[in-house]
Amino acid sequence: MCVDNTPPPPARLTRRGVLAGAAALAGTSTVLAGAAPEASAASAASLGSPGRGGDLVVEGGRLLDPLTGEVTEDAVVVIIGGVVRAAGPRGRPGTRTPSGVPVLRAHGQWILPGLVDAHIHLNTAAEARDAVLKGATSARSGSTNFYQDVAVRELARQAPERAPRLRAAGIFVTPDLGDTILADPDLAPLARLREGVRSTEALRRVVAVNLARGADTIKTRVNERAGLPEQDPLVQVYDHEQLSTIVAAARRGGKGVLCHSYSEKGCHDAVTAGIRSLEHGAFVGERTLREMRRRGTYFTPTLTAIAGLAESSDPVLAERGRTYLPVLKRAVLAAHELGVPLAAGTDSSGGTVDPIGREVELMHAAGLPALDAIRTATTGAAKLLGFDGTAGRLARGFAGDVLVVDGDPLADLGVLSRPARVVRAGFSVPAA
Repeated sequence: MCVDNTPPPPARLTRRGVLAGAAALAGTSTVLAGAAPEASAASAASLGSPGRGGDLVVEGGRLLDPLTGEVTEDAVVVIIGGVVRAAGPRGRPGTRTPSGVPVLRAHGQWILPGLVDAHIHLNTAAEARDAVLKGATSARSGSTNFYQDVAVRELARQAPERAPRLRAAGIFVTPDLGDTILADPDLAPLARLREGVRSTEALRRVVAVNLARGADTIKTRVNERAGLPEQDPLVQVYDHEQLSTIVAAARRGGKGVLCHSYSEKGCHDAVTAGIRSLEHGAFVGERTLREMRRRGTYFTPTLTAIAGLAESSDPVLAERGRTYLPVLKRAVLAAHELGVPLAAGTDSSGGTVDPIGREVELMHAAGLPALDAIRTATTGAAKLLGFDGTAGRLARGFAGDVLVVDGDPLADLGVLSRPARVVRAGFSVPAA
């Protein structure tokens, strides 16, 4: 059984309603709460125009450039309108503090660009803010149930201090949509499919609805989930042809695909189908890693999530985590040694946001040198997300997203999980 091969309504007809509903689910309606009538009118008139970033000077600390590994002593970072205007040693042209601009003193501390979480599930405004407070100033959604991530992305554009700069994935392209069938009326025809979302028409419809609702990327799977004890993560749910259908539909909309995966065959099918990044990938083998290097496919291992399984109170999940984690660490090191691009992602979900710094620590524990581990959450992840001219460095023209930490991250990566201060688009984010 399949669905009628008809396109969903144009995004311009439904996007406002979808964003409003998603904003309510995400709790973002509080942004305009308490505004005066004239302020509300002005906000409505400017809806869609990004909020201006802040002005700030961060000075006195050691500045690390992840791209080059260069460390600048007594550095000054000048941020105007949320954008870095100058960054370098004190006294260099452009690093003088402009009159009237607030100063954040970082003497005795280290200054880094804000980190990038390439796989996170943000369902509420509170979670989005928590991600920023824990160091993730840019991120890519790993999908949400009702387009909350699209609303979080818009929140970040209007009030950047409240949410990470985000690539939204919309809803999961998966055989069983569950309650996600209610995310959009154009998904309703899929409800009567006996085999779920598997036919070419059904797969194309879910991708099309995502694109119409403003998704920046498409999320799918090739294997069952590791975090559910009743599922077997090595069981394959989509074959190469189905994955190719998803990839082709996404590409027609100019988007890439991230794919939840575990088994070697599943990983290989996903990579050769043309996905942009492989997620989890515990049992990915050398032939697939070599194919990833050839194609430029990214690997987002989400070590944090797998390590979390090992601490589960459920004996099945705990054993799964203890078994998978060392295998995944070996895969990460093999990928690094082969030149496969790596991106850090926590796979945070369920209301708990893990610090992206923890993923960097685990990358290092897998065998990456400290600087290379930092790059997976800065320059590497930024390139995967298409933020390579915006995030991942503190240089002229880049976003004014800053992490200030109490210690040398090259000697102790643990400091990244305990930021002393986070700056998002020139705004010093207050503690919760």
